[in-house]
Amino acid sequence: MAEVVSPTPRGVSNSSVALERLRALLDEEGDRAEWQLPPERDLAERIGVGRRAVRRALEVLEAEGRIWRHQGKGTFAGQRPPVQPHLIASLADRTSPLEVMEARLNIEPALARLAALKASPDSVAALRRIERKTAAAMDSDGHELWDSAFHRHIAETAGNGLLLALFDCIDKIRQSPSWRRLREAARNRIRLRAYTSQHGDIVAAIARHDGAAAEAAMRRHLLALHANLEAAMHGDPAPQDTPQDRSVRSGDSTEAADGLGL
Repeated sequence: MAEVVSPTPRGVSNSSVALERLRALLDEEGDRAEWQLPPERDLAERIGVGRRAVRRALEVLEAEGRIWRHQGKGTFAGQRPPVQPHLIASLADRTSPLEVMEARLNIEPALARLAALKASPDSVAALRRIERKTAAAMDSDGHELWDSAFHRHIAETAGNGLLLALFDCIDKIRQSPSWRRLREAARNRIRLRAYTSQHGDIVAAIARHDGAAAEAAMRRHLLALHANLEAAMHGDPAPQDTPQDRSVRSGDSTEAADGLGL
């Protein structure tokens, strides 16, 4: 059902109204990772303006870096991915999960420090929303999605385009199915709670603009991930890994997921 929108005020151009309402729509969907916008015709109907006004507003939003377009696929919120898929696939074949963790340990603490120095109240509020979404994830897929969004928002807040491109490259490599299975094997209820606490420390440091504390908190978090991943690679089971925890990681049981208490 189309949303009911207020009429365009007299003397205000449809393009200006379209831009204002599209910005509001992007703000509403701001904590959804890689959200795809509806087609122009549906957007025009939803916000109550003509398609030409929507098209002009989208051009402005693209210039601002709030959306990007992929020919034949549609329009997406956020910035255009800077690294091409074929390059990612090539890199993924030539590296290992532990090399990726080494790269993260050299990049993400610095990103957290920069984010703490540059974070606006809005970016901190968005990071807190994503932190809550990550903690509330009820299955492995949800945790992967929101955890990636959490770390990427910090990278975006850091405000360095080159470092963001490097982060995106590493994050795409991490999406390999075999690597995701390895990370699942390294998780259990206790570790997920620890990760949640570590995320909270990172957010708290960024919110108070303490760059050194944000850097240290991110490093502690990544070192914990590194140790757990290395143990899983060596076949060491996660401590106190109950059948309930394994069910949660596989996403097989909503009831088991409730046992996370996150």
